[in-house]
Amino acid sequence: MEPDPSQSPTGGSSSLIFLGTGCSGALPDARCLLKPSTPPCAVCSMGISQPPEGNPNYRLNTSLLIDYCHDDGTHKYILIDIGKTFREQVLRWFVHHKVPYVDSIILTHEHADAVLGLDEVWVVQPRNDRNDVEQIPIFLTQFTMDSITRRFPYLVEQKPEDGDEDAQVAKIDWKIIEDDVDKPFVASGLQCVPLPVMHGEGYICLGFLFGRRARVAYLSDVSRFLPKTEHGKKEILVHNSLFR
Repeated sequence: MEPDPSQSPTGGSSSLIFLGTGCSGALPDARCLLKPSTPPCAVCSMGISQPPEGNPNYRLNTSLLIDYCHDDGTHKYILIDIGKTFREQVLRWFVHHKVPYVDSIILTHEHADAVLGLDEVWVVQPRNDRNDVEQIPIFLTQFTMDSITRRFPYLVEQKPEDGDEDAQVAKIDWKIIEDDVDKPFVASGLQCVPLPVMHGEGYICLGFLFGRRARVAYLSDVSRFLPKTEHGKKEILVHNSLFR
């Protein structure tokens, strides 16, 4: 009998899988290796001199996979951000943790390190008993939606580009959310509260507050906190600062 993909290896508990904790260009930085300084950059030198597994300086685009366990024991997989290194993240961490698909995707903003993996969504889409691809909901702000419409028209229109009719196109249910702490949304049964933060002056990026037994605040690409972001009780804070 084949294993039930809804039953996670973690059993009856939820977990967080950090697919990437690196910068927008990931680490090691190719520039440091192509044109090394004197002395060489210690971070990038370590990043290429040791195996990626367990190497603190080999880091992919910032992304989090939430393995959310429902009360009935079934698991839903919720992905926050799908950046330029998504394919490598799938090959390394999805395979390692035996994650068969993604049930929902949440986007923090529309920069390349958060959305350029959208072209690979079809690889991780769930399938029904007839092996038909099921729609995957993607939660994003209208600002991010407008950007994606310009960059990925074939994903928004749900059809291949001209001349590439045989290509597989992801089936996506685009769901608009607001950057408002008073307007939570539900992704695969998990309630998420948007936490707007500054991603450089003049640009708002979203973090998210989620979890029932333990409240987790996940904040990536933060240059400055907004007063309205200080929202409720948090047991776990995941914070990725942006240097400006």
